[in-house]
Amino acid sequence: MSIRVDISEIYNSLKLYQSVSLKDMQNAALMDRVDTKFVASVDLIPNILKELADDYKVLEIDGERAFLYKTNYFDTKGYDMYEAHQNGKLNRYKVRQREYVSSGLHFLEVKFKNNKRRTIKKRIERKEDSVLSHPELHFLNENTPYNSEELELKLSNCFHRITLVGNHERVTIDFGLSFSDNNGFAEDFHQIAIVELKQLKYSSTTQAMNALRKNKVKAQSFSKYCLGAASFNSQIKSNRMKSKFELIHKIESTFGE
Repeated sequence: MSIRVDISEIYNSLKLYQSVSLKDMQNAALMDRVDTKFVASVDLIPNILKELADDYKVLEIDGERAFLYKTNYFDTKGYDMYEAHQNGKLNRYKVRQREYVSSGLHFLEVKFKNNKRRTIKKRIERKEDSVLSHPELHFLNENTPYNSEELELKLSNCFHRITLVGNHERVTIDFGLSFSDNNGFAEDFHQIAIVELKQLKYSSTTQAMNALRKNKVKAQSFSKYCLGAASFNSQIKSNRMKSKFELIHKIESTFGE
């Protein structure tokens, strides 16, 4: 069951922040970083935002502070990238096309999680159409172990993202998450927010970490792609996703209490 939520309090909380521009944001891109993810009830986000307003700035573009992202995910016919994640394999990849709607930018991106648990992201700018061009196929062959011509579009999602910028740290807060697949099925998870801390070097003592602990939000491995894939395809391995769905159902059952 999907729950529609009132997110006006999130937008009101963003008014407390000083802003940072996209140009300044690009100077803190953190393409090689340590990621720590959290899943929280979306109704906790205003409290967390209020606690961080004195220590972080918020990305602002043309007066907006929460931005729509659209993503297409690619994988092999046998879901090899998904399976690598489900098997807990390090040195794993994710391939996606991402549209940053507010800025009008389109990228083909490869995310690589190495055996030191660092995330390394590479990307090239692309046109709006979803067909992979020859330069993009070459980019994928150069930066993944997969044959790019065998990759398939598996699913799409969209969500809104808030980006906070601190000292050697970025915090992204994704909410309003929804998925669709090639068969016309759709699913949304509007009751949850996914918070991700991106750091040059892992630290458990930042203000963001403290605010999440204060609100009893625990760190855990989480992938939007895996969530969507497991939602639509009952034939793929999903034992590691069981606890994620249980957490989402728990948040859904207690929402608004």
